[in-house]
Amino acid sequence: MTDVWDYPKPFLMDFKATEEHIDGLQHVNNGVYVNWCQDIGWQHSVALGLDMQAYHALDRAMVIRRSEYDYCAAAYLGEPLRAATWLTGSDDRLTMERRFQLLRISDGATLLRARWQLVCIQISSGRPKRMPEIFKSQYGAAVIDITAS
Repeated sequence: MTDVWDYPKPFLMDFKATEEHIDGLQHVNNGVYVNWCQDIGWQHSVALGLDMQAYHALDRAMVIRRSEYDYCAAAYLGEPLRAATWLTGSDDRLTMERRFQLLRISDGATLLRARWQLVCIQISSGRPKRMPEIFKSQYGAAVIDITAS
C-alpha cells in the first residue's frame, strides 16, 4: 500500500468502521472522519514527543485555525481503514499545516483527504504566540516537502 499515499513517509493509524460509526445512510458518518483525523493528528504529535503534559508545561499548543475535508467515498460497517498524516508546512514561528488521507484497506481507495492550518497559542491566554524551540525542533523535523511529490 505504500504507493497509494499522496506523500512519502506517512504516520499511519488503523481504524475499523463499527456500528457506532454508522449513520442513517448506513455508512460511516462524516463527523467520524473528522474525529479520526483528530485521533491520528494527536497520536502523531505524541509520537513526536509533544503530548498534553508537554503542552501544559510549555503553556503552548497547536490548534486548528482552518480545516478542509474532501469526502471522496464512503466507508461501511466492518471495513478496515488506514489513515495517514503528514506535517506539510511550517513557518517556524506561528503556523503549521497538517494533511490527512484515509484509505479503505481492501482496495486502496481514498475515502478522505483533509488539510488543517494550525496556529500556536498560549494556553493560558488563548492568544497566538510564537512556537517554543521544542515545537520548532520536534515538529519541524517531521515536516515533509510536498513540492517534490
